[in-house]
Amino acid sequence: MKKKVISKFKKITINLIGIFIVIQTIYNLFLKIQLVNTNEEFLKKLLNNRNYYELYVKDYNSILNKGIRFLTNIEITNPTTILENKFKFKEEIKPVMYTTSSDDIYIKDKTSEYIEDPIKKEVTNPKVYIYNTHQLESYNKKVYKDYNITPNVMMASYILRENLNNKNINTIVETANITDFLNANGWDYSNSYNASRYYLKNTIKKYNNLELIIDLHRDAIKKNASTITINNKKYAKVLFVVGLEHKNYKKNLSVVTEINNILNQKYPKLSRGIMKKEGKNVNGIYNQDLNKNIVLIELGGMENNLDEIMNTCIALSEVIEKYLEDKNE
Repeated sequence: MKKKVISKFKKITINLIGIFIVIQTIYNLFLKIQLVNTNEEFLKKLLNNRNYYELYVKDYNSILNKGIRFLTNIEITNPTTILENKFKFKEEIKPVMYTTSSDDIYIKDKTSEYIEDPIKKEVTNPKVYIYNTHQLESYNKKVYKDYNITPNVMMASYILRENLNNKNINTIVETANITDFLNANGWDYSNSYNASRYYLKNTIKKYNNLELIIDLHRDAIKKNASTITINNKKYAKVLFVVGLEHKNYKKNLSVVTEINNILNQKYPKLSRGIMKKEGKNVNGIYNQDLNKNIVLIELGGMENNLDEIMNTCIALSEVIEKYLEDKNE
């Protein structure tokens, strides 16, 4: 009698597990129908629906996926892991460290990719120009890597642009591929500021009424230093950098100080402050000699997730809106 009860219990348990697996599999299939696997398509979806990224989080954290990862170290969303575990040839792709003529160390992720403009439209008389001297500085991509999506600072530029455009602040992003430009000139990564300078000069010449120019970067700091919680919402912190080794630096510093003050008023402690750079083995200019309205912003760090970056882009758009209003009063 006891054996029959145990046998019956086993059958019920097996049936329940089977039903659960079927339900999870169907759920995962329906979920994957909504997912895309290119940066451009992902960004389009994200700009139409701010919560779109959560679908990837749900898929990554599904019980079925987590169970298979735990038992086999295989990602069912990434079939290549089956071969990697079977033949043991997995090679970890690590960021490449570049030392430059300045005191900075830039981290270029091999898996990060140039991102084409997901929303191409003509903007006349832009007020704000955003570019990325280091386009491939990436953010936390743990949830997205199996879908070929690599959140990076260029993606952040497009997100910030759309937030500003939604406030009727005409904004453009530099879409030229800096890596291609470096390669075409036989330059290495340490010449990135020379490359971005070329496009910056052309843009300033084309649009001589730009009121704010932003070189958007991602810093190489740990999560605890790059993140803050404000009103139960997490943000990626920002740092402003001003080069002091050109004759008009005080004008750039004045602009940055005004923006930083507004940011501190609206979002206390979101700013890490203003870093002034000069001296031996320091860049000291950052192309800010070309225009008094150029600011360099370090947005978050390599461990910040996309939600934190988006929250800060919204905050920055509000701050920039207030700065331009005050400037034009």
